[in-house]
Amino acid sequence: MSEVLTRDETGGAVRPARRRRLRLRPPAPRTAAGAVCAVVLLALPFYVDRFWLEAGLFAMAAALGAIGLNLLTGATGQLSMGHAFFLAVGAYGYCVFAADGSDGPVGLGLPAWLAAVLAVAVSGIAGGLFSPIAGRLRGAYLGIATLALIFIGQHVLFNARDLTGGFNGRDVPPLSLFGLTFDDRELVVADVPFGSAEKLWYVGLLLLLGGALFARGVLRGRPGRAMNAIRDHRIAAGVIGVPVARYRAGVFVLSSMYAGLAGVLLALVFQRTVPDYFGITLSLDYLAMIVIGGLGSVAGAVAGAAFVSLLPQLLTRYSDALPLVSEPGMGGIAPGEAARYLYGAAVVAVVLFLPGGLVRLAARLRVKPRPGARVTPRPGAVEGEER
Repeated sequence: MSEVLTRDETGGAVRPARRRRLRLRPPAPRTAAGAVCAVVLLALPFYVDRFWLEAGLFAMAAALGAIGLNLLTGATGQLSMGHAFFLAVGAYGYCVFAADGSDGPVGLGLPAWLAAVLAVAVSGIAGGLFSPIAGRLRGAYLGIATLALIFIGQHVLFNARDLTGGFNGRDVPPLSLFGLTFDDRELVVADVPFGSAEKLWYVGLLLLLGGALFARGVLRGRPGRAMNAIRDHRIAAGVIGVPVARYRAGVFVLSSMYAGLAGVLLALVFQRTVPDYFGITLSLDYLAMIVIGGLGSVAGAVAGAAFVSLLPQLLTRYSDALPLVSEPGMGGIAPGEAARYLYGAAVVAVVLFLPGGLVRLAARLRVKPRPGARVTPRPGAVEGEER
């Protein structure tokens, strides 16, 4: 073992001292679980069929939109009922910018990647036009005001046929990036044919990872503290110097851009946009996502989005094996209707018994002491005090 010379504190004599060994700690369980999850997600397109990939992509798009709404409602306390409007702006904006106009509706024929960026920017601009109202209204008043966006959006989508294609919607041009086109033309990788779903899978993962990390940074930084102060006590936040109206308007724009990005990804997955999808039911679904997952949490938004978006697809897939659930017109409960019953009940259960949502439940399970383990009381605790 190597030695170094150190001076004795009392007599100044030089004596050998042993160098400390570096001990490598094993990775934390949370880090190891994250690494395993990342490997599984990257490998899924090689092993699962198209249904599961499309369901996963749909959940990723829903998670992006839910993260944006959670920044607005969960972190800042602004109720929004018009989230579906900004998803429609992103989806149809991408179609207008990327299409060449040969299929009937107007198209500018821009590169697909640029069309996606511009669609997100247009969603932010739409949110910016509404942000003066969002900066001054709160609670139910803001919810009613944003609800008007749904009715305006539905009217435009059904009647502006040159832009939206009317009732039948319009086709979505495939994404093209770095010379790779994300369409159904097969690309063979390791003897596995990659179609549009397999290619888009990795795009969705990158978008979700980037969106989640950015939102997490916002919530953990100074803007997040200001947003939480506005949510908890608006007047007190203004007294300590937080520009309440400016933050409310800025968060509304950021939430709109998240919704626009989710709309672009949804359009790429579905390959066709229809006006009926972007109605008030979609906005209610997003509110259910953030309540079930956990308000003010990025992980909660992702968990709630996965639960709400995957449930109807799973019920549709396995409707033959489930009691009381059957295809529409077959005498039972339709899968979509059954899914809304279930996550409606989940919303009630979360509000009554688990206010923090699925994230709070996971945290409780993670810190639950082992049987027989000693629990050290917190400093200052009094015997018999409720903890």
